Amino acid sequence: MHLLSVNIGKVRTNPWKGLTATGIDKRPVDGPVAVTAPGPKGTGAVGLAGDRVYDVAHHGGTDQAVYAYAREDLDRWETELGRPLPSGTFGENLTTSGIDVTGALIGERWRIGPDVVLEVSCPRIPCGTFQGWLELAGWIKRFTQAAVPGAYLRVIEPGEIRAGDTVEVVFRPDHDVSIALSFRAFTTQPDLLPRLLVADALPHDDRDQARKRIGANAARGPAAQEVPRKPQRPSVDVL
Repeated sequence: MHLLSVNIGKVRTNPWKGLTATGIDKRPVDGPVAVTAPGPKGTGAVGLAGDRVYDVAHHGGTDQAVYAYAREDLDRWETELGRPLPSGTFGENLTTSGIDVTGALIGERWRIGPDVVLEVSCPRIPCGTFQGWLELAGWIKRFTQAAVPGAYLRVIEPGEIRAGDTVEVVFRPDHDVSIALSFRAFTTQPDLLPRLLVADALPHDDRDQARKRIGANAARGPAAQEVPRKPQRPSVDVL
């Protein structure tokens, strides 16, 4: 298991979200990249030096410090879409090889290279910038139905990473709440929401949202099962 590439955003205009800029256009870089905990959301800071987000109210910060996507999943999308998808195309900071990123557990920890330790925190939820960037009508629905979202990670131990670094899973929590399960719970299968609450490393905002939706469903009763019409976890993507 290793990093195929470390990707940093190139600033582009964002006509799809009404913002002046987006960092979704990630490009592989040579050499080491410093990784540090960015602190609370609101400044645009993320975990990798030289990168940032521009929707500062909703993106970046501790729980969305680094975004990882598996090269194997990009390859499957290449086949399905019939177009090349270079590493970084989905806005990921880390393009991995040999890691089941979407199967990772919330709270799972990865050591990358000799120094850096990251912790899996939550799935990426698609939004209009992602769809506009790929120029694919209906992409949000298609990506959601596939349920292969990739993972956001927190920075536990800072350091430097580079393409080719090994990735080792050094801790797996004692629960079954994976990135895939949490993604489905927040999008197409709200009946899974109660299962998320055993994952201590789930971001506080996500935990609060899950509890609110569980309570709303219970108040409506079994005859009023919630069926989301679009992804419903607030403001989580990589832009």
